[in-house]
Amino acid sequence: MGVIENDFHNRKDLCRYQKWDFGLWAVILKESDEMIGQCGLTMQPWKGGEALEIGYLFERIYWHNGYAIEAAKACKKYAFEILEANEVSSIIRDTNIASQNVAIRNGMTLRPLKNCINLDTQYGLCTTI
Repeated sequence: MGVIENDFHNRKDLCRYQKWDFGLWAVILKESDEMIGQCGLTMQPWKGGEALEIGYLFERIYWHNGYAIEAAKACKKYAFEILEANEVSSIIRDTNIASQNVAIRNGMTLRPLKNCINLDTQYGLCTTI
């Protein structure tokens, strides 16, 4: 499957599970048993601490089919009901309107954020409480 499948099995993801008991999950099409992307919860560096983030990445041919919002909603539910989180975020590039729309449809509020994670790109921080 390329980048997504290789990334899913990398050491960083395994370390997330060892440290927090959660991470990125494979998104599998029921009809074909094919891995089409990943979605999950990760801890991201934020203002000297860490923020719980919902992240998602899908193969381009599966964009705009509702898979990202379905998976993101399941992650949000897991964060609040199982992990008992107080807040969940999604850190999204300011140019990634499709991902921002997924976060907004997931009940998040877009807030402007500049130069997050030491990159020269502006990001929007979507949060939900």
